[in-house]
Amino acid sequence: MAKHCTTSIISDILHRRGFLRTPCLTRPAQEYDIPDPPLTELGQQQCRVLEQHLRQHVPLAHLIERIITSPMRRTLETTALGLDFFIKRGIPVEANALWQALRHRQPLQDMKPTFPHFDYSTVDPLWPSKTGPYAFTRTATVARGQSCLRDLHSRKEKVIAVVSHSGFLRCAISLCKYANADYRIFDFKDTEKGEDLELVEWKETEENGGGLGESEKGRAVIEDNDFPEEQAEEVKKQLGGKTDGEAAKEIPEKK
Repeated sequence: MAKHCTTSIISDILHRRGFLRTPCLTRPAQEYDIPDPPLTELGQQQCRVLEQHLRQHVPLAHLIERIITSPMRRTLETTALGLDFFIKRGIPVEANALWQALRHRQPLQDMKPTFPHFDYSTVDPLWPSKTGPYAFTRTATVARGQSCLRDLHSRKEKVIAVVSHSGFLRCAISLCKYANADYRIFDFKDTEKGEDLELVEWKETEENGGGLGESEKGRAVIEDNDFPEEQAEEVKKQLGGKTDGEAAKEIPEKK
């Protein structure tokens, strides 16, 4: 990253992982309609494996100065379990709506009583509405990704851990895929003032397929089924009539 801020991304368990991404739920098909499900036993186990790995094998993890997490239950649980050692050392945890999942259709539970030591003071009052910057459209998601990167880039901390969702991370942050409770490490790419911010992944996690080696290697793309089909014309208008291929260029490309 430009000012040498280093970010670890961990992905959520419902799907896969990121700089930190939450682990996968392995739930019956009918349970995927639950707006904010908790982690399963498998997901909790994946988080504990992640915590042990970070603590014992990743020296950079011991330099983490702040943890940022999506306010959803599964990411909060992933944070509490997967980063437990670092939280007990006093690393502050900030819930941030910018890092929420691509979509959820119902009001979410208030997680403050369950995770009382996390900081919710900066959660956008719009949460959990999927309107405005959080709209479930391609353009809004790409713009939100840039907001996330600008926010990280502006912070004073040098090493930050982020717990978010694989779909959002893939589409708007890094163009990488994340397995459950896996992680990737990035620096900011040097860019000119006013240009979109981009991330450069550390060779160690890029070549290994994530820090735990569980994630798919190679570059990812925005897929046709990532956003509702009925949004296609609206997105095209918002992008000035660009084709899908042209629209994809709006995503920060990893070099």
